[in-house]
Amino acid sequence: MHPPHRRRLVVIGNGMAGMRTVEELLARCPAGYAITVFGDEPLVNYNRIMLSSVLAGDKSAEEIAINAHSWYEENGLTLHAGDAVLSICRKTRTVTSASGHTVPYDKLLIATGSKPLMPPLPGIELPGVVAFRQMSDVQAMLETAQTKRRAAVIGGGLLGLEAAWGLKRRGMDVAVAHLMPSLMERQLDREAAALLQRELTERGLHFFMNAQSEEILGETRAEGLLFADGRSVPADLVVVATGIRPNVALAKACGLDINRGIAVGNGMETSDPDIYAVGECVEHGGQTFGLVAPLWEQAKVCAARLAGDATASYTTPPLSTRLKITGIDVFSAGQLATQSDDDSELVLRDSGRGVYRKLILREGRLVGAVMYGDVAESGWYFELIRNHSDISPFRDRILLGRALSHACAHDKDMETDVADLSDDTQICGCNGISKGAIAAAIKSKQLTTLNEVRAHTKASASCGQCTSAVQAILAHVTGAAAPLPETMCGCTDLSHDAVRKEILTQKLKTQEMVFSALAWRSADGCAKCRPALNYYLLCAWPGEYVDDSRSRFVNERLHANIQKDGTYSVIPRMWGGLTNPAELRAIAAAAEKHGVPAVKVTGGQRIDLLGVPKERLPAIWADLNAAGLVSGHAYGKSLRTVKTCVGSEWCRFGTQDSTGLGVKLEKMTWGSWTPHKFKMAVSGCPRNCAEASIKDFGIVCVEGGYDIMVGGNGGIEVRVTDQLTRAVSEEEVMEFCAAFLQLYREEARYLERTAPWVERMGIAYVKKRLVDDAAGRKALAGRFAHAQRYSQDDPWFERAGRGADAHEFKSLAVVE
Repeated sequence: MHPPHRRRLVVIGNGMAGMRTVEELLARCPAGYAITVFGDEPLVNYNRIMLSSVLAGDKSAEEIAINAHSWYEENGLTLHAGDAVLSICRKTRTVTSASGHTVPYDKLLIATGSKPLMPPLPGIELPGVVAFRQMSDVQAMLETAQTKRRAAVIGGGLLGLEAAWGLKRRGMDVAVAHLMPSLMERQLDREAAALLQRELTERGLHFFMNAQSEEILGETRAEGLLFADGRSVPADLVVVATGIRPNVALAKACGLDINRGIAVGNGMETSDPDIYAVGECVEHGGQTFGLVAPLWEQAKVCAARLAGDATASYTTPPLSTRLKITGIDVFSAGQLATQSDDDSELVLRDSGRGVYRKLILREGRLVGAVMYGDVAESGWYFELIRNHSDISPFRDRILLGRALSHACAHDKDMETDVADLSDDTQICGCNGISKGAIAAAIKSKQLTTLNEVRAHTKASASCGQCTSAVQAILAHVTGAAAPLPETMCGCTDLSHDAVRKEILTQKLKTQEMVFSALAWRSADGCAKCRPALNYYLLCAWPGEYVDDSRSRFVNERLHANIQKDGTYSVIPRMWGGLTNPAELRAIAAAAEKHGVPAVKVTGGQRIDLLGVPKERLPAIWADLNAAGLVSGHAYGKSLRTVKTCVGSEWCRFGTQDSTGLGVKLEKMTWGSWTPHKFKMAVSGCPRNCAEASIKDFGIVCVEGGYDIMVGGNGGIEVRVTDQLTRAVSEEEVMEFCAAFLQLYREEARYLERTAPWVERMGIAYVKKRLVDDAAGRKALAGRFAHAQRYSQDDPWFERAGRGADAHEFKSLAVVE
């Protein structure tokens, strides 16, 4: 029970706006109210703007939770989750919920948010039609994506595009239907929108522009989408993302003043002085809200009023927009175009880099910015807009960014780092955290790591786009010369690079030695650091460190890839993509004997046996081993495949024996553990049939030599390789390959592919280590050869022939 002398605050809505208000109120007067919270979702409050990251697989549902159940308990809050309020009685000052709870209040806060706009289309009620508004919508989409392959998204705005990309990431074929001629027309001008559409089309999305949705097709569930002009698109899932409307039903029913939203004054009070409202359900000054920044400001003002500050007043802040799609940087704020002849428009275009920047100037002030491709200066431009700064001294260079602008203006008081940002500059848009709040937390709580800052402020803990800015503030406040590197995990303040250095300098050869010598906070580590440490120790001490299977992911523990139904895939190694009739007969026999439901040729020129139950893995491995087949390591952070073309032996265009070289490379490198998966390819001529230019290590054979390329990546975010050098012999290729692998093994961070590693280090650095330093190259190749002496043991044979890790392949006992 709450103490009787405390005022009673009831909050209707367990979402972002309502709970931010409660957080602000607790900070101002922690004992001022006995607080009861009702939420219609059976969850703690979560970051709704990160739902797209959950859909795309970048975040889990747990990772976007803002406050755990323990937070409610620790702060004395009574939470009724999954229990929607049905009525408000202003006369008795009570609210009644669906479960029958009737709770009195002294002050009431309505934070009911918004509802998705669902157009009155025939078929809108069919199964397979969902909105994109809450966690249950995401779960419905994820369930559909497991069994269906075609999706249509109605709406090409911010939310619709994030939904489309998330479904694409989940393997669906996605079409976007948009009523307007350009995407995100409220946030982007035509040129930026065209660049965005081109990029998304190249990534595999399909667009129907100027498309008026007429009907959702289907009898018993959604089967497609029909447009007014007669066009149609098949779809097993239809996502409606056409906008939102304030959820005012409760407020209207109890007689509060309603326009489009709940009418509120400058103190967020409604027409009833004992009832406040915040968030997407409100209307202030004729304006409703759909972005997060106004919600944070409303929460501050409302909390201040509830705490007794009668002067707190809400003013809508300048708004900015960023798109949360991996690898696509889009930003806009303020005006999208000139409004009169007195306005000026400055435009920078770099088609080669895919960069577009447009600034709108008015009376010596920046009033709008649209950016695509490179948004590094977005924070500075937004601050200039928000502060109505005079940009006249650097007007001629403002397009070129902050550093050059101020260098031109000779303004010695303004530096090009976070020291110049005002304390109220918003750093983390997802959570509404300012520079001042971050700096204050660092000082008062003596924070020294990024993880600590995230834990105490939530800054950069959501989408992560502001991580570099938060690191820079941390470095500035703590006096570090540069942004501090991100720590390995919450168990330590050390970065990956620092831990690797200490393992070598202190000769730490077990995880327990690392935990002790480096003062790990957890005696056993955690799920994030143990796999990394296991790899680092294997790399540092081959032949001495004993691999810890408990510190590996399930695929590596079981030496097979787990599938969505809980079965596993088995892929034997085929050297350079070569096989023979005996091996094929053995694979066919094993598939028939063990009832393998699907056999598929992979993109890496191997054969995949799909649907093998865990307990049958050792038996099928034994049959494959008997035919001379070994593990293909298709599950590991290791050498996967060496893809080849037939080369000069068979192809009339082949310049070298690409297949033979590929076999030699695979024989040399198989079994090696690496920070992430590692793929190679050898093409016999510049036609590049083996796709060597998107592999971690690629060879393109030419007349008289071999072009060596590194750091490529296929998949969702394609990166073309960088040219390393041209070798003149197979022996030289082999040495460069071993040396590059070892450099990557020794210096990349765990779970870092070669593509981001090469980008981070720079190809010039790789060339310096491998091309310019012949002695260093040979030493690296020698260390790789030494490590391989302890790595080239077939894990299938160890388990099928010798019974290693037998417990991993047993089914759980059935308990009656």
